[in-house]
Amino acid sequence: MEYETKTPGYTTGEQTSFGWPTARERWPIIIVRNIQVFLSSIPNCIANSSSVDRQTQAIDDAYRSVSQCDDADKRAEGKKIVEELASLKYEVQHDRQLTPIRNDGHDDVAIYNKELEQLGNPSWLNVPWLYAECYLFRRINTSFTLSKQWQNYDVFARQKIKTFRSSRPAVLELATKYRGLVKQMEESKGKAQDEEADKILFMEMCEICLWGNATDLSLLTNLTYEDIQKLQGSEARKAAEKNILVNDLPTAYETLKRAKAEGKKERRVDIVLDNAGFELYVDLILAGYLLSSGLATLVVLHPKSMPWFVSDVLPSDFAALLNALAQPKSFYETPSEDEVHQGKTPEPLSESDAADLSFLFQQWSQLYAEGQLILRPNRFWTHPGSFWRLPHTAKDLYEDLKTSELVIFKGDLNYRKLTGDASTPFARWDPTTPFVEAIGPLGPGSGVNVLALRTCKADVVVGLKPGEDERLRKETENGGGDSGARKWAWNGKWAVVQMSDGA
Repeated sequence: MEYETKTPGYTTGEQTSFGWPTARERWPIIIVRNIQVFLSSIPNCIANSSSVDRQTQAIDDAYRSVSQCDDADKRAEGKKIVEELASLKYEVQHDRQLTPIRNDGHDDVAIYNKELEQLGNPSWLNVPWLYAECYLFRRINTSFTLSKQWQNYDVFARQKIKTFRSSRPAVLELATKYRGLVKQMEESKGKAQDEEADKILFMEMCEICLWGNATDLSLLTNLTYEDIQKLQGSEARKAAEKNILVNDLPTAYETLKRAKAEGKKERRVDIVLDNAGFELYVDLILAGYLLSSGLATLVVLHPKSMPWFVSDVLPSDFAALLNALAQPKSFYETPSEDEVHQGKTPEPLSESDAADLSFLFQQWSQLYAEGQLILRPNRFWTHPGSFWRLPHTAKDLYEDLKTSELVIFKGDLNYRKLTGDASTPFARWDPTTPFVEAIGPLGPGSGVNVLALRTCKADVVVGLKPGEDERLRKETENGGGDSGARKWAWNGKWAVVQMSDGA
């Protein structure tokens, strides 16, 4: 496509790519779960969650449940949405051609449909993976946008807040440590600073932010809440440091430190967000730290404009998180639906834990009210294709990002979009390709200082040392070996933190 890298990207037809099981296994499950969660929001409808794995039966049950709703308008629109989602699932599983997105009033419809035409009207199981996955969630959103009763409905919202609630141990641990850290920073203002300690603290805060996306809901088909909590604990963070294959955090720190030393009045950091729930929580921990430490005077958060990739942040997720922290005892002590069915009662929140969470609410609310913490959604983040297009197709956004000291891109999808999802074993690039080359127009000379915080959950990876990819394929459990698949990069165990100076 125009402005894209000419290096071929991964497709859903490559058996050695994670795109292969994604299209055939994960996407149908995501669609069926959409139907189940959607039904539970319709008055007097009961979705039988036990039938999720029996996908065809689940859709049949869903349709019958909608038919029994009391509200006539919601019943009619609900039936139509269920039918459309069921049809979408059928298209994916039976390898039908992708069809043009219906006009729902947004400019990106033309962008998606033009690219679909340029791709030659491909079928689901042999199409560029990055485009198809974006198209999938755009199609889902269209069904809701074209309705009257459900236009602004986020079918993933309850999943996101539920997963945040399940992260309680890590949430409380970080709240306590963060509150103490802020107090220490306030007490040390005007005193001589330990430069090495400040640098280590910055790296620790960023690494917490890096591993926060262990709660990527689109990949949680087999992960238990206990597993999530293990991934988020402080001991796990320390053990995971060795799994950061490339770590440019010292360079990022020097960039912010230099801007502060130069006495710039406004020192802005942008965070292009990934997942809601616990990951948004640690993003806000990082934002609060940057502002409290003086490494930044303004933090701009970039959420999505529509429900996206199951767990991505919407502005409403920010509000939901603050609401949870505003009344922490009610949030954590009120039994969930699952706990009610299981006869379980949540453990009461201690007074000190409640005070720590209330502190976060008060600080973050104040920063937001005073304009130091800003949410700035942009439709570009849910366009198809890579970020190579940014300087050409979203010029206002591009110029705005150039005013930032550091633009942090969170998560796997943003990394795939930065690099064009294009480092295949058969292409010009290999895993040793420099990161600054792989991000093309956002590399040196772009004016944008890019920092990617990414745990690896897809095939593309660049900037590795020679032989690193081969070693991980052979030495890690289920790493891919000589199969041609880079399976070690699929499970989020390994990470890269890579920076490009835009000067």
